[in-house]
Amino acid sequence: MRNALLAAFVALITLPSIASAQDRATLGFGRSFTNDALGDGRDRWRTGSYAVSLIRGQAWQGQAPARFGELLEFRARMEIIAPANLTNPDPDDRRYVGALSLGVHNYLTLGSGTEARVGADLVVTGAQTGVGELQTNLHSLFGLQAPGGLDAQIGNEIHPTVSGEMGRSYAFGENSRLRPFVEGQAGVESYVRVGGDLVFGDFGQGSLMLRDQVTGQRYISVKGEDAPGFSFSIGGDVARVFSSAYLPEGGTVEASDTRNRLRAGVHWRGEKSEVFYGITHLSREFKTQSSGQTLGSLRLHLRF
Repeated sequence: MRNALLAAFVALITLPSIASAQDRATLGFGRSFTNDALGDGRDRWRTGSYAVSLIRGQAWQGQAPARFGELLEFRARMEIIAPANLTNPDPDDRRYVGALSLGVHNYLTLGSGTEARVGADLVVTGAQTGVGELQTNLHSLFGLQAPGGLDAQIGNEIHPTVSGEMGRSYAFGENSRLRPFVEGQAGVESYVRVGGDLVFGDFGQGSLMLRDQVTGQRYISVKGEDAPGFSFSIGGDVARVFSSAYLPEGGTVEASDTRNRLRAGVHWRGEKSEVFYGITHLSREFKTQSSGQTLGSLRLHLRF
């Protein structure tokens, strides 16, 4: 299984050189910042992540092309997962995780307007990432207590991971869209997920939308037709989880079989600038977790 995932990653990472002889251009950038300081402020569990993406392709025509390999997202991501008490962790809580990943994802449009994504990432965990050291230095800089539990963090590993999503948008009313979707992943965490997102307003209209891995919030990478003003979004999904390297079998806690997410967001766009803020409630990820948690997501694009 591991060799098959690695082979799939290598195939996708070399895709730009074999897909099309025509010149590619940078079509846009995607950025997603998520932190519980913007939500419930508790600094625990899925406490923070940041993803940045570069979109390359021949042109953007308001939707992804029909041919595989023509529109690619090159993604880098960092995430911190922590026990509830970061300075004095409970030995029965989940272990600290520092994760870095690099990946390539392909976007295309199938028949009847179905949108699809398929991609692969290499996810690196453990002290080798330097994430725990970075968090320690940041806490020291701001006069906070150093995080504990780094000696017991998830170990040094490299996890080839493949994932995909399919969805389709349905317009109704004057300016509203519903997009149900299905998603699957195998690798660092393996699951299948079904859900949907509802948008009131122009947010994302004609744009290439990416999905944040932790919250499921969607955000713009290649701009489309969305006009100035406010838009609102709500969404949710449920996942069946088969395995997780972040919650290994035989560890201090037992992973939950299912995960639920509920989210909402507001997007404002002016003539030059735009702001997105979203809030997401995550259900318990392990069976002895005392409660769910609430995360905030922020995306700023300011021009003066």
